[in-house]
Amino acid sequence: MPERRPRKDAARNRAAALAAAADLFARTSPDQVTMADVATEAGVGKATLFRAFGDRTGLIRALHQARLEPVLSAVETGPPPLGPATPALQRVPAVLDALLCFKLDHRHLARALEGAENTSPYRAGHYQRWHELLRAMLEPIVGPSECGFTAHALLAAVRADLVERLAERDGLPRETMRAHLADFTARVLRTDPGERRT
Repeated sequence: MPERRPRKDAARNRAAALAAAADLFARTSPDQVTMADVATEAGVGKATLFRAFGDRTGLIRALHQARLEPVLSAVETGPPPLGPATPALQRVPAVLDALLCFKLDHRHLARALEGAENTSPYRAGHYQRWHELLRAMLEPIVGPSECGFTAHALLAAVRADLVERLAERDGLPRETMRAHLADFTARVLRTDPGERRT
């Protein structure tokens, strides 16, 4: 029995840290939030945070993953229009719309994650996951030689820094952004799938 308490404490501390980080990121720019700030807000020691997440990027990554989980679940195993049984021509715009909505709802967090990676954003695990998924969906539409580039081009339209600029600096309403993305995706995919299929 005694060995269970540390695990419960660790789970409680992790949940408190994630909730505190989410609250702080929503109130101020994530660039200005330190691990010490999160520890104070969560009521845990800074060493506890480093043990749980490794570093600030690890904390951001964990929070992003937790918030994104419902979208991932819908895409990987859910029903149409996001799930795998959906025809690619309907699924691609639905997945991009879901990503845009996620980034609008969590834009400070998404921006923090995209800015926290120390390497090229294209090497980040979260980016590679979406790119591989879109590439597979796009192959029967645009063909194997173009699906990789097309996936990059479509993902560029939902980058967190662009979403943040359009929403906050340009004041573009959410539904307008969604409509623009749908129109852009339709233009990119405007082709006869039978012609390009190999």
